[in-house]
Amino acid sequence: MTRTYQTLRKTILSKEQLEAFQESQTHHDIVNYIETLNDAVVGVKLTDNCSQSEGVSGILKVLDAVEQVANDTPPVFNAASRFGNPAFRTFYDKITEKSASLHALLPNLPSESIPEISTYFNESWGSRTRIDYGSGMELNFLCWILCLERLGVLLESDHKAIVVKVFWRYIQVMRVLQSKYWLEPAGSHGVWGLDDYHFLPFLFGSAQLKGHKYIKPRAIHDPEIVEEYSHNYMYFACIAFINSIKTASLRWHSPMLDDISSVKTWDKVNSGMVKMYKAEVLGKLPVVQHFLFGSILPYQGPALDGHANGSAEETTKESECGHNHHYGQGGIRVHPRLQDPNAPVDAAPVHLAASAIPGHEHGHDDKGGAGQREVGWGDCCGIPVPSVFGAAQAEKEGDSKNKPLREPGVGLSGIGIRPVPFD
Repeated sequence: MTRTYQTLRKTILSKEQLEAFQESQTHHDIVNYIETLNDAVVGVKLTDNCSQSEGVSGILKVLDAVEQVANDTPPVFNAASRFGNPAFRTFYDKITEKSASLHALLPNLPSESIPEISTYFNESWGSRTRIDYGSGMELNFLCWILCLERLGVLLESDHKAIVVKVFWRYIQVMRVLQSKYWLEPAGSHGVWGLDDYHFLPFLFGSAQLKGHKYIKPRAIHDPEIVEEYSHNYMYFACIAFINSIKTASLRWHSPMLDDISSVKTWDKVNSGMVKMYKAEVLGKLPVVQHFLFGSILPYQGPALDGHANGSAEETTKESECGHNHHYGQGGIRVHPRLQDPNAPVDAAPVHLAASAIPGHEHGHDDKGGAGQREVGWGDCCGIPVPSVFGAAQAEKEGDSKNKPLREPGVGLSGIGIRPVPFD
């Protein structure tokens, strides 16, 4: 059967569409692929030898090329800001321009598929508009890998190498980008992600440790163990990374990881990670509304209001806060609480003209599940979250002047700043 490739598009804009996605074959395929990769690396170290197909070798060459582009694109002087460095946009544009030629390095890839799957690849490195990165971009990389396997570039026998070679190399490249361009953490509220940027390294990393005779989850609190095993296991490598860029103890700056460390076995940690990924990434509207659908990973749900499914007439706008907003019937969809604070939490969204919302040109229909008990993360339209690298640099500059920017261990407070719920 000949496949007709498509231009990828964002389709999920409502709670109903999110729920349809969660029941769809595409959702099932993504979860099944994660679980398959997860099972492939149980007991496997990052340093273990594993067979590499031509496809795996080709992808590693592509990732090396991406890192080289970053090396050739230095950050610009931006001393006044702790947020994303504008040079990231130059990097992003270079990757987009080179994308087709990079895909040509991959064996057995149908050339006509490149416009579709390259979009997943291009969107794996962060948002050009917001200069941020989060679990949604990480999901794009996973989908790119899944598509490559479906198109015959990768084989089932590659699953071990896909995780410990390909995916880990991607994480290493992302650490370069995050530190070089001070990428802001997309949607980081201390709940969605286990660190400011990533989720899957903890999921796959806990799989690597399943059944380990000696290392227990609580070992993340022992600096010597973390250092010793960070070269072999993703989980400890991520803990070492977090400790290297954040001050105070793990239980203060990473309460979720601290809480997870009390779990008795890695088997339970790993099964919990899979459940958490489905709930906190694939079950969150602010994340999944950015999901890209095409011929390989199709959308199977209700159409957008007033348009046929996949209609080119549908208009969406991605605002700087990172949400897509549906402009239909002369207005936008918002939660009633935007007008009436006493409106029921489960009230249906209503249509309003943009002008009806003073000082706010868009509205959210954001009820993405656990972690957001009311109307969704409104902060996205308020204060951006600085890069941990930018914050660390600012701390150093404050220390160099003997004027720390804030007292260690004391969180931010003030009008408009609220504590983050921990589920």
